[in-house]
Amino acid sequence: MTDTITQKEVEQAQQAWGDGIVAIGKAFTDKSDFVGVARKHLDDLYNFQAGEVLFKPTKAAKVQFRNDNESALSYFVGGNDNFAEDHGFAIQPWTHVRFENAGIYLHGDYAVAMGNYFFTQTDGTEVKVEYTFGYNKVDGRLKINLHHSSIPFNA
Repeated sequence: MTDTITQKEVEQAQQAWGDGIVAIGKAFTDKSDFVGVARKHLDDLYNFQAGEVLFKPTKAAKVQFRNDNESALSYFVGGNDNFAEDHGFAIQPWTHVRFENAGIYLHGDYAVAMGNYFFTQTDGTEVKVEYTFGYNKVDGRLKINLHHSSIPFNA
């Protein structure tokens, strides 16, 4: 197994991330362990095990940066008094997430992807969000160590 990251691996990691967001919302809707699903999503896809992850979520204004596992979990599922602004981004629920990459930079065991991702609501409407994700390869799997997303500028 090589440590060099490929474009296909980045695209697979993006698919896994989108599928994970949908799974969290589905678990919430089904009244099952959505917090457990979100914890697994973070453990599987983010590199918090190695320390700080640079995470700027879309809908965070008061506590803009969520560089640890606890604050990231709160953003996705809400319910943490330390982050009262969080209502659970991933429990919306979304029915689909798709990525449109503006570019992917590959450099050995590190990659950065930037573009738009689209979150489909239950009525079929898509919400467009801008993103930048950075990835390290850890034990043969891509892990996010940089996640920045924002609503597109509206003049």
